[in-house]
Amino acid sequence: MKTLRIVDLLKSTETDIDVTVKGWVRTKRGNKNVAFIAMNDGSCVSNIQIVVDLATADEEQLKLVTTGACLRVDGRLVKSLGAGQGVEVQASKIEVYGTADPESYPLQKKGHSLEFLREIAYLRPRTNTFGAVLRIRHAMEYAIH
Repeated sequence: MKTLRIVDLLKSTETDIDVTVKGWVRTKRGNKNVAFIAMNDGSCVSNIQIVVDLATADEEQLKLVTTGACLRVDGRLVKSLGAGQGVEVQASKIEVYGTADPESYPLQKKGHSLEFLREIAYLRPRTNTFGAVLRIRHAMEYAIH
């Protein structure tokens, strides 16, 4: 299965296809039956929602999925029932590439000042501000060459 970028999935008119997506967890929420993971790979500002059925998921592995964790998700791209998004991924398999301690991971859901981001240079590309700047820079360099 080919890994697709989130920007391509969000633009996709095709649904009910198997996809593989890789990226970083922005947020995770849920209840007793289902978990919702907002994932981003830097290809666009928007996140894609990953829906995990807790009845079939590995509970120990889901404990590792926190804000900042790096994941590979295999699943099915389906039309979203929720408002504000066109498609979502129904996860069938989640592989955790890297974890992030939720107590010490500096990038949380709230906004961050540029002064704060100067102190964590290695994480700056994961923010919306720097991600947008890097995408613009890439498009300009591509046009020049």
